[in-house]
Amino acid sequence: MSDVVALLPGEYFMPLPDQPYGTPIPPKLNRWNWGAFLLNWIWGIANNTWIALLMFVPIVNIVMLFVLGIKGSAWAWNNNLWRDEAHFLKSQRRWAIAGFICVACALALIAYGGEKAFGVLKNSKVYEMAMDEIKSNPAVTAALGEPVDAGFWVTGNINLNLSDGDGHAQLKIPLSGSEASGDAMVQAIRSDRKWVIELLIVKVDDYSEPIVLINTGNKPIPGSTLEI
Repeated sequence: MSDVVALLPGEYFMPLPDQPYGTPIPPKLNRWNWGAFLLNWIWGIANNTWIALLMFVPIVNIVMLFVLGIKGSAWAWNNNLWRDEAHFLKSQRRWAIAGFICVACALALIAYGGEKAFGVLKNSKVYEMAMDEIKSNPAVTAALGEPVDAGFWVTGNINLNLSDGDGHAQLKIPLSGSEASGDAMVQAIRSDRKWVIELLIVKVDDYSEPIVLINTGNKPIPGSTLEI
């Protein structure tokens, strides 16, 4: 008599030392697999699930992430030898924990790098000069309300030529006061080791026109917006 168990559509099996080949995966184990979803191709290699290598195919990998999450438990059950259900659960639980740890570490590194990048911008001479101008400008303080504070998410770039120290900078600084909030946009150049702001405007929320603090080059300021 054959030991192969007939399977219904959608059922998966694994060979166990003490039960016939073709034993269907218990429904309670056929659930979302966080280890497969988070560690995808790494999980696939370790669990003999080679279809996970489709993660290296552009566009397909986006869909494959969710396929691995849905089908991962069944594929792992089918492609490996397990002592019992507890052994299977323990293994997949460890993969899930490892996945969450890796994601947490990656997010922490991204947050740390972002904080350092924002810190570089906020500690720059251009930022300091711009904020001095903003806080001392009567039109800005009247529109925003005192005190005028800068937000955390300062964006932009500062580029310096290492050979002579010249460079240029573009910053966007979120602002808030007791009455309103807005954004400052800054353009500056560095020559002879000295920063000079060429353009500094403040766009206050719900104001149709920006407040122009500095515009040494008479640069056009279209309407109420400025792209820098």
